[in-house]
Amino acid sequence: VPPQRWCVTREDLQQFRLLVMKLVARGRLIPTDMDNFSIGDSLIGPCVHTVNQQLIKPFTDKAGKMSWALMLHPDGLECDLFVTHGWSEGIYEFVGKVLNSWPHKAKHAFCCMLSNPQNFDIAALISSPKESPFAKALEASNFMLVVPNRHGSIYSRIW
Repeated sequence: VPPQRWCVTREDLQQFRLLVMKLVARGRLIPTDMDNFSIGDSLIGPCVHTVNQQLIKPFTDKAGKMSWALMLHPDGLECDLFVTHGWSEGIYEFVGKVLNSWPHKAKHAFCCMLSNPQNFDIAALISSPKESPFAKALEASNFMLVVPNRHGSIYSRIW
């Protein structure tokens, strides 16, 4: 499945946020020294790094090492929305901003944390920037969202 089909839907993001909330409430997604998130918080939540380490990577590893998006949609979904973000934001904050800003005509989004296979060597995936999954998805997209966060400017982040 080509990278421009490694996408999720609005509903997938809503369900993902609910899953994270459930895992936090059950103590299966926990604060770390680097991310001491508040368990009772429903606005910001654990940062994307924490969610990746404690949820995305273990789940997708057991499912065959594909991306979260391909785990949900094995044939892929054609990309029309490219989402970029900084990874330091809380997952609830991120999902809320994406859902509130989702373009009306967009159906499927490429979002690196869910679209890229997180158990792969990401550096190898982006070693040729023009051929990277990011470039392929961005080229296929009609819309792009740049998601800000409270920790720092997205524009200061360098891959």
